[in-house]
Formats: sequence, C-alpha cells, structure tokens
Amino acid sequence: MVKLVIAVVQDDYAEDLTDVITEAGYGVTKLATTGGFLKSGNTTLMIGVKKEDVDNVISIIKDVCKKRNQVVTTPPPVTGSTGIYVPYTVEVEVGGATIFVIDVDQFIKI
Repeated sequence: MVKLVIAVVQDDYAEDLTDVITEAGYGVTKLATTGGFLKSGNTTLMIGVKKEDVDNVISIIKDVCKKRNQVVTTPPPVTGSTGIYVPYTVEVEVGGATIFVIDVDQFIKI
C-alpha cells in the first residue's frame, strides 16, 4: 500500500528537509504556502512512500524541523476599533511540522 505524507513546515526548514528526504531516496514535491497564525511563509511537502517507510520519513522530518521559541509582536486590533493600541511582545513556540498521512488507493507515475 502507498501512503502520501504531507508535511507543512516553516520556510526556514524547507531546503534542508527537502535535501535530506531526497538523499534518503524519497521523491518530494514542494509547494509554497502561507501560515495563518504568524502570517509567515510555509512550505508544504508531499512525499509518496510505501507503508513501511512512513515512520522513517516522519523521523527525518522530526530530526530536521525542531521546535523553538520566537518573540512576536501582537497584531493591531481589527480595523475600526477606537482607542489607543499598545503593541506588546509574546513568546510563541514555532517550528516543528504538521504532518498528515493519507492512504492512497492508486499511485501512477507517468
């Protein structure tokens, strides 16, 4: 059975992760995407693998895409708000990856 591993990662990790996955012998398709929370660039990787290779691919993703803390400034309020807005910084956890594993009924390479 074939699985489709979809990994959403920060752009900071995309090139290294693509290189490591390719060096491990897996094919990967890279899509540029944008995250909603920090409005920062993300990359979505699609990796087609055999069922028995899923754990290895996930392990590679975990090794490359480490979580870290980042200080961000709070966004301004919704347009039309009254009063004074004073931005402040907060520390958030970023990095890592969001991974989806999907069963694929058919895989055709032409």
